[in-house]
Amino acid sequence: MTASNLAAAPSASMPALDLAAPAVLQVRGLEKSFKKRQVLKGLDWSVPSGRVVGLLGRNGAGKTTLLRCLLGLSPIDGGSIELFGDPMLEPGGDRMHRVGFVPQTFDLFPWMKVRAYLDFTAAFYARWDATLVDRLLNEWELDAKQKIGELSQGQRQKLAIVRAIAPDPDLLVLDEPVASLDPQARRAFMGELLALMRAPGKTVIFSTHITADLERADADIALLRDGRIQFTRPLAELRESLRRVVFTRAEGWSHAPVVAGALKSHVQGEQAVLLIENPLLDSLHAFADRENASLRVETPTLEDLFVELA
Repeated sequence: MTASNLAAAPSASMPALDLAAPAVLQVRGLEKSFKKRQVLKGLDWSVPSGRVVGLLGRNGAGKTTLLRCLLGLSPIDGGSIELFGDPMLEPGGDRMHRVGFVPQTFDLFPWMKVRAYLDFTAAFYARWDATLVDRLLNEWELDAKQKIGELSQGQRQKLAIVRAIAPDPDLLVLDEPVASLDPQARRAFMGELLALMRAPGKTVIFSTHITADLERADADIALLRDGRIQFTRPLAELRESLRRVVFTRAEGWSHAPVVAGALKSHVQGEQAVLLIENPLLDSLHAFADRENASLRVETPTLEDLFVELA
């Protein structure tokens, strides 16, 4: 009995998230290249209203490029993007009052003082929560009289977050928003993020490598790999359906077993490791017996899933 007899065919990918909420962002066939390297390859993605979406992908996968394209900050080579139902051709217009953005780096106006910068920014937005700004400056220990250029990297990141949240955005887009924050500041930010999301119709998309923050937000997980969004699924659904399956035998494996629902597999010494959606445990045990292998079935953490899938 060979490994291929275990199942008829593996599952190539997970189905997309299908929710009744209207799409805040609708992306079709998005193409983006830098010189000769194609970063985004016919990418399709729909983000419904009222969700927190964590964008995962390895370094260099194109997460920052994708987020900048979504907001019209980087020109696209092909495809289309709709934001709030209208084509996104370039940033601007009334709809941008409804968007907050935190980039990876925040280097604007180093000569301006914190309060002057926030007052200047407030003039561009129809909705600006000055009370929230004052509270966050106090709680996050940001000196309103200090120049931006004199702030530490973590303090500049806090300021960028304040500036993005203050306009009461309907869509908040964050690119590695907590990478420069200490654990206490990260927790405080996530608290503000979750408070924002309690209002109906609010949507958050954020790129991060800190999987604990995604778990704290109970986010939908969107995986960017090979220039495309491979899937978008609620975290609770991933936890419920995915298992890490390890077959071990002394003589090792020439290749990983082919198993129904397998999303990824690899061989490592005596072990064949598979990530399987909705595994059939009876079939797995029967196969292990036939192949004289031990079987271990684990519930992976989100970090495990990232390592296995990205």
